[in-house]
Amino acid sequence: MLSRSCLGLLNHQLSLNNNNDDDYENINTVQQQFITTLNQQQQPNFQHSNNVLSLPSSPISRKQRMIIVSNQLPIRVVSSSHNDENFKFEWDVDSITFQLKEGLSSDSEVFYVGSLKTQIEIEPSQQEEIAKILLHEFRCVPTFLPSEIHSGFYHGFCKHYLWPLFHYMVPVTKSQGARFDDSQWRAYVTANRIFADKVREVLNADEDYVWVHDYHLMILPTYLRKRFPKVKLGFFLHNTFPTSEIYRTIPVREDILRGLLNCDLIGFHTFDYARHFLSCCGRMLGLDYESKRGYIGLDYFGRNVTIKILPVGIHMGLLESVLSLSDTAKRVKELKEEYEGKDVILGVDDMDLFKGIGLKFLALGKLLEDNEKLRGQVVLVQILNQARSSGKDIQDLKFEIEAIAKEVNNEYGDEQSGYRPIVCINGPVSTQEKVAYYAISECCIVNAVRDGMNLMPYEYTVCRQGSAKLDKALEVENDEAKKSVIIVSEFIGCSPSLSGAIRVNPWNIDDVSEKINSALKMTDSEKQLRHKKNYKYISSHDVAYWAKSFDQDLERACREHYLKVYVGFGLDHFRIIALDPSFKKLCLDDIVPAYRDTKSRLILLDYDGTMMPQGSTNKAPSSVVINLLNSLCSDPKNKVFIVSGRGRVCLSDWFSPCDKLGLSAEHGYFTRWSKDSHWTTCRLASDFDWKINVEKVMSLYTEATDGSFIEEKESAMVWQHQEADPDFGLWQAKELLVHLESMLANDPVVVKRGQHIVEVKPQGVSKGKVVEELISTMRNEGKSPDFLLCIGDDRSDEDMFESIANLALSTISQVFACTIGFKPSRAKYYLDDTGHVINLLEGLAATSAADLSTV
Repeated sequence: MLSRSCLGLLNHQLSLNNNNDDDYENINTVQQQFITTLNQQQQPNFQHSNNVLSLPSSPISRKQRMIIVSNQLPIRVVSSSHNDENFKFEWDVDSITFQLKEGLSSDSEVFYVGSLKTQIEIEPSQQEEIAKILLHEFRCVPTFLPSEIHSGFYHGFCKHYLWPLFHYMVPVTKSQGARFDDSQWRAYVTANRIFADKVREVLNADEDYVWVHDYHLMILPTYLRKRFPKVKLGFFLHNTFPTSEIYRTIPVREDILRGLLNCDLIGFHTFDYARHFLSCCGRMLGLDYESKRGYIGLDYFGRNVTIKILPVGIHMGLLESVLSLSDTAKRVKELKEEYEGKDVILGVDDMDLFKGIGLKFLALGKLLEDNEKLRGQVVLVQILNQARSSGKDIQDLKFEIEAIAKEVNNEYGDEQSGYRPIVCINGPVSTQEKVAYYAISECCIVNAVRDGMNLMPYEYTVCRQGSAKLDKALEVENDEAKKSVIIVSEFIGCSPSLSGAIRVNPWNIDDVSEKINSALKMTDSEKQLRHKKNYKYISSHDVAYWAKSFDQDLERACREHYLKVYVGFGLDHFRIIALDPSFKKLCLDDIVPAYRDTKSRLILLDYDGTMMPQGSTNKAPSSVVINLLNSLCSDPKNKVFIVSGRGRVCLSDWFSPCDKLGLSAEHGYFTRWSKDSHWTTCRLASDFDWKINVEKVMSLYTEATDGSFIEEKESAMVWQHQEADPDFGLWQAKELLVHLESMLANDPVVVKRGQHIVEVKPQGVSKGKVVEELISTMRNEGKSPDFLLCIGDDRSDEDMFESIANLALSTISQVFACTIGFKPSRAKYYLDDTGHVINLLEGLAATSAADLSTV
């Protein structure tokens, strides 16, 4: 791994004035030393043949490889001798994607895929040669996007549509932001496909891990998963994720959600962002999540998608090495003298709509208005980093910021003494310069109205911790307790992790003003305590800790890849389904030979969703179904049962034309073997006094939950919330579950949550028990089944499949457990829909008829 001092030294050299020829030569030397060290540690052998990348042959013990995919490579592009046709490249040590390597295993090989950071368009004739250089020297694979694609992708869809929307700015009118543009969306899709193609050039899908970064590439996972179903794929969102009310305005919302869900691990800075994402998955895709042993997971077509919550950290070594430099101490001393006798408050922000810079200036103006003694005493130094995009909105913002700063300075400044309350420094500003300002500032303020993370308070805290040289420049003792104060907006990602910070609502200018005043008046002991709490967290949760944690969780999330078969389907909404390797479609050619060779057959059929489509308005069986069931029952070798959750009165009425058909109602609580036989219960207690209290409780929740209702059965009570608000219905269902479990702790019942239901029923009642009872009864009568066909479509039918797997295989020679739909199941077979079920049963009925005609 690269040493911290090496990183710091390089960054220091890069911060020098490049206009000085001697300094430029120094930079060149350090860069070459740095690149040489890196290449000696991680240089692979590559070969190119006919412009196709050929990876080196793998040794016996192959290193684990991580492919980092981000919008931009961690590479700086430098023109050589002011000739745009020749380029030099150097690592961008400030890039998070570069720094995260320190958290990966020393045995890991890291490759990068992304675009080059350059204002100069690279000609197609140069791209091949540049790609070779970057691959050989840096293990980087550049994505050369055509200019029109890049403009629509980055400046259009990403920065002018997604960025504002993810920061809660909905373009109700054109003046409030850019609306959805289909051409920009197509550019976004095309760019993501190009990135995926570049990943494929270096990907060994069976062994490599892929880590995708940020909102620019949210549908890239779909293209990788489509091509490589078992790829080990993680994604981290460095941005905010908005509430479902904001997110649902995106016309392509499902495409983006499904793109993220094609990953194995999805990371967020805060629980709020993760919660909003999970809410969107529930409301728009009908997915539920659960927490197991500290991990949040979503079941997405049989694949478990893990949700990780951990904010990114900073590179401690990079800052510490800059802090230890003599030049840094010299600059700190200069700034200390420049602002002697002043209380310096520092702000460092990008020129961005959501950073709250104007609100910050207004709060300072309010502070000086209310506190005359602070005039001439307090200085807000605001470092303005360059905007990451261009447009009228940025120009308007710049004009507004300059106007407010001018107004405050004119009102409370002093031309004679040169005092200005607000000092704006336009970037770019070197890391060394920022470190110097951090070191002399008594307080830092981050006033963003919405921000994904913002590491500025972390950097400030580390710099206030100082170094021996810095302490000397600041004229403080080495063993003196350090102190710092952070004022942070409650709407940014780093706020929850900074327990020692002062949190503010940036929209409340009076409150921000008061909090600045309290920070200035704060005692040294409180400043020391707050600093200690913040520094303890920041120093232990650095970028290496974050990367290592994500890497470990990604490995854990992918452990079961080789235990399942992955099948992809769908064009517009592509998805991967994880299945048992033995899962296959049930065909007549597979089942008819077994059907003919057996003498005692048990056929178990669910009704809703199996014999009758779920979407049918009239749920009563058609004459085709009645005739088919009668045909199967006419074979003396067959015993046919409808096993349903419906009540016995309903089933008796519907299937009255079927004299020999067996019925099992309410998931097996009531059973009869034919129309002439009596209904029997499952030998459980028949005391249903508990239903009175259950109905009272369910009624309370029904009144409070619009769209919910109670379904009363003879043996059970069911609270349905399918038509309620998804989040509120789920919330109420969880509360109802706890309420009923507590109330019914001493009753012989079980309380269960299902899909949009909470059900209370006697203990021991399930479709799985039905299977056991029917097989046991047939054996006792000397008709032990040697053929078993069981078909169902929902969760309750999985109980039947599980019982069959546990009990029947050892004694029944021919077993066919079949689910409806191509989905994860305990069944070994599937059929596409109810039409295919009818076709299969008609084939078996025809086989029976043919066999009977030959007798």
